Amino acid sequence: MAKTADYNLGNFVFPRGWLMVARASDVTAKPTALRMLGRELVMYRGASSRTVLLDAYCPHMGAHLAAEQTSGAAAKRVEGDSIRCPYHSWRFGPDGWCDQIPYFDGPIPPAARVRAYPVEERFGCVFAWHDPEEGEPDHPLPALPEWDHPQWMRGDYDDLGTLDVHPQEILDNLVDTRHFGPIHGQRMAYFDSIFDGVVGRQISGGGHETMTSEDGVLDVDAFYTGPGILIARYSGETDAVQIICHTPKEDGVTQVWHGIVTRALNTPPTADDAAMRTQYHAAGLAAFLQDFEIWRTKAPAFTILRVPTDGPFHRSRAWYRQFYNPRARAADYQKRADGVHHTSGVAPAPHLQAAE
Repeated sequence: MAKTADYNLGNFVFPRGWLMVARASDVTAKPTALRMLGRELVMYRGASSRTVLLDAYCPHMGAHLAAEQTSGAAAKRVEGDSIRCPYHSWRFGPDGWCDQIPYFDGPIPPAARVRAYPVEERFGCVFAWHDPEEGEPDHPLPALPEWDHPQWMRGDYDDLGTLDVHPQEILDNLVDTRHFGPIHGQRMAYFDSIFDGVVGRQISGGGHETMTSEDGVLDVDAFYTGPGILIARYSGETDAVQIICHTPKEDGVTQVWHGIVTRALNTPPTADDAAMRTQYHAAGLAAFLQDFEIWRTKAPAFTILRVPTDGPFHRSRAWYRQFYNPRARAADYQKRADGVHHTSGVAPAPHLQAAE
């Protein structure tokens, strides 16, 4: 299994950034055990509807905060936005600090704390801020106004489980101009890669085997915000937004989710619009799963034997390294990638060409 060190990405095993940890519908008032980013975590929804994510092991004697209590006398586990340990009922607030030991009136030990992760719930997902340096978030989550717009139709996310591949292999797709024909049957009309700080973008257009008619054209604006959140806006025969999130579960094992929202053709949306969303979701998922078959079986590409007419892999990999190194060095990696990068032999995006 290929790991972060094999790709020489940087100091950290897991990246800094906002990363999806669950679907919003997965979070309940019952504490849930969660394995993500190589750590045991506990997740629950507090009385205020706040989603809380903490390291799982109580510092007192190591009990897992999501462990079951079988005693009929067990106290309520979630109190307000706090959680009680099932072993001795120490209570931890959403900030991770122990705020009550029920059988001790003295000062609470300073070490009675678990790590708490900043959490935001957006467009049906729960995102946690992960930073190996434990700093505050240095960029916001991407906006997705379509999610709450009455003319856009949304549905459930596909939990696609795990892939035994490092997320580097998934992110390479962002600039991989030449895989679209063999893998997706896409007739590429134009393609450009753009990097700007923590955002990596792909602007492309052309026909698609599963997502357009024979002569249709699909214009795509796909962008990563940070290391694991991809939003792709499609326009053409049908307007749609595809959301793909991937998060390291272990070093070299990646959890993946997929979702789609589509613009209804009628106001208010009709049953036909709902059927169209279902069809488009299936088509988008089928297209994405075409990549899965390659990722599942390929050897890890620690280096890429790049030819001049490949996409700018060297730029995207430099950009990606910012998330695996101290944030004080992020600007250095951004400078290596920032700008508009054409793929030799493929027409540039018309609006970018006009702007030059």
